[in-house]
Amino acid sequence: MFRILRLLFLASLALVLIVLALANREVVTLRLLPPEAGEFLGLTWGMQVPLFLVIFAGILLGLLVGFVWEWMREYRIRSTAVKATRKAAYLEGEVDRLREKTQGPQDDVLALLEKPAR
Repeated sequence: MFRILRLLFLASLALVLIVLALANREVVTLRLLPPEAGEFLGLTWGMQVPLFLVIFAGILLGLLVGFVWEWMREYRIRSTAVKATRKAAYLEGEVDRLREKTQGPQDDVLALLEKPAR
């Protein structure tokens, strides 16, 4: 069911993008600076590209910036989770060592039952 919904969503998204590309086929000049500032600074770089490529590139650049921003924002959360996981593993090992040291397994069956599953 979810596979069909996902395929329908992707198909409709592809259709929308194709219609957007067909509706915006005009060629536009993509410049680094406004014409007056470019002439003043001697940087009159420009490129002729279809408008839909500019739109798609803007969308992709926005997604990339958003993903990188979110990854950087969650760095503290990931770091804290790794430290907590390491500490929990260390403490579980310490409990096992203390359990063996203080009482030791009295019976094989009881030792299997008392040992926590991992």
